[in-house]
Amino acid sequence: MTISAILANNHRDVLTALPHESVGEVVTRLAINRIGALPVVDDTSVIGIFSERDIVYGVAKHGASFLTKTVSETMTAPAITVAPDTAILSALSLMSKRRIRHLPVIKDDALVGFVSIGDLVKHRIEKIETEAAAMRDYISMA
Repeated sequence: MTISAILANNHRDVLTALPHESVGEVVTRLAINRIGALPVVDDTSVIGIFSERDIVYGVAKHGASFLTKTVSETMTAPAITVAPDTAILSALSLMSKRRIRHLPVIKDDALVGFVSIGDLVKHRIEKIETEAAAMRDYISMA
């Protein structure tokens, strides 16, 4: 299974942040949408990620004035990305090794999706449960 299988079931638009936006504006968007990160885009290119972790580090370093900084000053860059044809297990491994929870999905240099570790784990659990049910059905028929 690949990342494209997750994107096919995900009918949400990808929310993004712009590099010139203030941290305060983007923090509000994260809170309203109850999400933990946004890809930062400049035109169609993903240039970074702005996440809850960036907020924690920024507040610890700058205090309340952090909210007036721009996203480009505070984001994690460059963004680690995957392609739609990346295997789900490869993406999970990458996230684990790099200690990240979100991956922009890039095709032909354009952002086509954004997946979280939760999306990938949910997909894996559903697949494992389906396979287990099929095995139980097969065994009960024998």
